[in-house]
Order: sequence, then C-alpha cells, then structure tokens
Amino acid sequence: MEIRQILENKWDYLPLLLLGDEQEDMIARYLDRSDLFALYDGGTLRTVCAVTDEGGGVFEIKNLATEPESQRRGYGAALVAWVVRRCQDRGGRRLLVGTGDSPLTLPFYRACGFRESHRVPNFFTDHYDHPIYEAGQLLTDMVYLSREL
Repeated sequence: MEIRQILENKWDYLPLLLLGDEQEDMIARYLDRSDLFALYDGGTLRTVCAVTDEGGGVFEIKNLATEPESQRRGYGAALVAWVVRRCQDRGGRRLLVGTGDSPLTLPFYRACGFRESHRVPNFFTDHYDHPIYEAGQLLTDMVYLSREL
C-alpha cells in the first residue's frame, strides 16, 4: 500500500469523494482547505480521506471513502491509522469525524478508536437538498466522534 498526499487537482477525486459525501456543494465547503490523501494498492486507487486542521491541535476527517469493490478489506482503517499518526506528528491532540447515525459507519469508527462526542440535530435534513439513506436508514443527525491523539 502507498499513501499519497494530493496537492493539486483535488477535484479529480470527486467521484470517490461523492461516496463519502453525496452532495458536491457540501464537499466544496471543505475540499480546498483540506489535506487530501489517497491510498493506492497495486497501483489502484482504493480510498481517499480529506482532513482539515481546525486549530488548537484539533483535526477533523471531513470525508473518507473507499471504492465499493475495495470495501471491507482494511483500506479505510489503514488510512485512518495513517491519518492518526500524521496528526500526532503535527502536534494534534484530538481527531474528530462527523458522520450519519448509521449502522455501517459508527461501528467502523468505533473500531478505529473513536468515541461519540456530540450530535448536531437535523444536520442532514437541514443542509442537504435530498434525503440521504444509508443501510436503509434515513440520516438526520450528524454524529461527531472524537479520538484523543
């Protein structure tokens, strides 16, 4: 596996980023100020992760997306572990991630060492132009999880 920081043409990764965040204008709110990382295996793009520096030693994963045929093969967890180390090396104290209240994503992030921090009620219904479903469940609240570094 190889992880590359994407310094130019971040929007070229939009098709994969849309798997992690379904609305392009929402991605536009953070992509340009994010560090974007891409995990390749065997020369094939598998996973991307956008991370912002929120200041005061706090970093946030804004988007983590894995190609559907590469899911459940450890790529997402490997990239999160790499991001944790990178944030620690940059003086980070805490890493946040916001996600929907989904039976797919919450267990993944908990397995990566995150714990629920707080919720933003009705985030998905108030900020997206269409209903978002994951695993058959309508997403309403943004669930923030936190991991001390």
